[in-house]
Amino acid sequence: MREIDYNISREENSLQKKEDKTVGLKQISLIIPVLQEEKLLDETLSHFTKDLLEKYNIELIVSDGGSKDRTLEIAKKYTEKISEYIGEQRQTISAGRNAGAKISEGEILVFINGDSYPENCEEFFGEIKNWANGKGKFRNCIALTCWVTVPPEVMLLKDRIFYAIHNRYIMLLNFMSIGMGRGECQIVRREYFERVGGYDESLAAGEDFDLFKRLAKLGKIGFIKDIKIFESPRRFRKYGYFKVIMQWIVNSISVMIYKKSVSEEWDPVR
Repeated sequence: MREIDYNISREENSLQKKEDKTVGLKQISLIIPVLQEEKLLDETLSHFTKDLLEKYNIELIVSDGGSKDRTLEIAKKYTEKISEYIGEQRQTISAGRNAGAKISEGEILVFINGDSYPENCEEFFGEIKNWANGKGKFRNCIALTCWVTVPPEVMLLKDRIFYAIHNRYIMLLNFMSIGMGRGECQIVRREYFERVGGYDESLAAGEDFDLFKRLAKLGKIGFIKDIKIFESPRRFRKYGYFKVIMQWIVNSISVMIYKKSVSEEWDPVR
């Protein structure tokens, strides 16, 4: 009897320790929109280990826009929570993010693209945990974004110059309460995401700027400059910085003035 009692007690202690990891911790929904991402998705999702998801009370959601390659097969290796688009028309990334948000349960929504991941996941989600629980210098913000760049092993001089300027530009827009955050990393309290109606699904481009512009009218946007998100430079490598930046500028101006993007589709680079 004593041995049985001891075993039960040991199991209870183990369960208690497991529960203590997430006690008082708001649930985080990590939402990743994808389309034809078989080349990079495995690497992206491998950063979000089971231990990490459990430690920070994260649910991993993949929102697929109708992939015909192995994207869904890869996604199912990492999560059972998957939104599959089966419509005939091309799904916008805005609709993909919203679809992921609709099946999410977290109080904090973290949107990261299929070719992006944090440099240090522990620091990234640790910062989000503090913010979610009303701690740290960003506690009064309703949404957050981070410094986006490319991994050091593929960085060129032109990348270094572009990201140094662009990230500071985003910091300035948020300082001026205009609101800005690239889709590679957008972190929002669900309450405010729902208040603004989520992403505008009619926008094929500029949807990330549009969301944060609307959120900025409700509260502060925080920029975490000490935590980096790595993205693939594939679009810049294919089209060049000038063409991509011009597309961003034209679409952003159009979204601000006419509330619609000039681009009818955002060409996927795979």
